[in-house]
Amino acid sequence: MKPTICCINPKCTQFQNQEDERAWIRKHGEFRRKCDSKIVTRFRCLLCKKTFSNQTFNPTYRQHRPRINNLVRKLIVSKVSMRQIAREFDINRKTVRRKFSFHAKMAHIEQAKRMKHYKNIDFVQIDEMETHEHSKCKPLSIALAVIPGTRIILGANSSEMPAKGPLAKISREKYGPRRDDRRAAFQKTLNDMRTSVSQDVWFFSDKKSTYPRWITDVFPSSQHFKAKGRRGCIAGYGEMKKIGFDPLFWINHGAATLRDGLARMLRKTWCNTKTRPALQEALDLFVDYHNEKMERKETKPVCRIDWLRKCRFYGSLL
Repeated sequence: MKPTICCINPKCTQFQNQEDERAWIRKHGEFRRKCDSKIVTRFRCLLCKKTFSNQTFNPTYRQHRPRINNLVRKLIVSKVSMRQIAREFDINRKTVRRKFSFHAKMAHIEQAKRMKHYKNIDFVQIDEMETHEHSKCKPLSIALAVIPGTRIILGANSSEMPAKGPLAKISREKYGPRRDDRRAAFQKTLNDMRTSVSQDVWFFSDKKSTYPRWITDVFPSSQHFKAKGRRGCIAGYGEMKKIGFDPLFWINHGAATLRDGLARMLRKTWCNTKTRPALQEALDLFVDYHNEKMERKETKPVCRIDWLRKCRFYGSLL
């Protein structure tokens, strides 16, 4: 009978020819896993004498406490700091950091699979939001793309940017000149959704002057509409607008959800991102968790024609 499990040794002939009908894999006892006391079956290859188990093929292979993986994932995207998670489970901060990186890697893979299932998306709202690493003198930009109606996040990519305003001079004197990678991150977000959107896709954004050129470089046949964003009537309440209609509601709501879900993204917090790659890992983790919840709701995308008419009725288009 054809074996259902193959040898893990790359030099083994059974590994190289997995279609061989002869069963070279035999059971080789079992052991009790320390983390949850479950019985795990061991196997042995008759050709190379290599032994392995079912746990060898599991992504949590060699993890000491896989039981708390899902809890750590939920707490990270629920506005809980990594230090607090370490205190809650009485574990080392390095353990939390390793599990954080593990989930971020898995989230990136799941999001790539999810993007292959999205087809012919014809309406996208896109914008940038700002945060910082280590200090407000070292700002970061996040390019964010959202499907109106479903609230599905198509991409979120971070990049370095120079400081602005009164902090610009202080930043140059203390940390030197900073690169401006906002265009690369913005176009990477567009390239990630290339297989999911239609060629005549409509992009809605605010009135930033560089967006039309950045979008045209990736989607020459697309249409770009600029709308004037509305400020909240109360500071911090982005969805409570002075008027009843916000043309960029879905992207603003997505940015507010992202900022509320991660402790490092709050405007006034003790939690800071120490490095930009760590922020990108947090974004990948949140995007996967958020999209997983939004897919369960089975909401419908917004019709772009109706949205355009509504924007023109309220005079929001520029």
